[in-house]
Amino acid sequence: MKRHTRYQGAIVQDGKLLIISHRRHDNGHEYWVLPGGGIESGETEHECVVREMQEETGLQVRVERLLLQKPDIAPAAIYQQINTYLCTPIGGVASPGYEPEIEASAVYSIHAVRWISLADESDWDQAVKQDVVTYPQLQDIRAALGYA
Repeated sequence: MKRHTRYQGAIVQDGKLLIISHRRHDNGHEYWVLPGGGIESGETEHECVVREMQEETGLQVRVERLLLQKPDIAPAAIYQQINTYLCTPIGGVASPGYEPEIEASAVYSIHAVRWISLADESDWDQAVKQDVVTYPQLQDIRAALGYA
């Protein structure tokens, strides 16, 4: 059964967006995504985003506002929709975090973090540009923030 909503953060600092790399345990495949996940019982949406950013990136963030609300179009979508929140880092150092959910951590680990330019895609990895899920999300974020 699909979960309803994925809460993810668009952490922006100095015109750059933080993305994280997942590495699958079974085949070593790596792919870039925005940090985020599901809400826990008793959490507000903002509390969920703050917790997920801390767990997956090591950053404490301030949630600014809901930036995007879209249906999940991933080929093997776990969620029905994705809510992306604009976040500002207020503490910590960006570094690969961890996946506390046993089901997810059995499949992948968070391998790396990277700041990418919102204004200039030329420094983006080819893997990011060719990703049918992440690339459209990044384009939506760029447009919502006035970079596209």
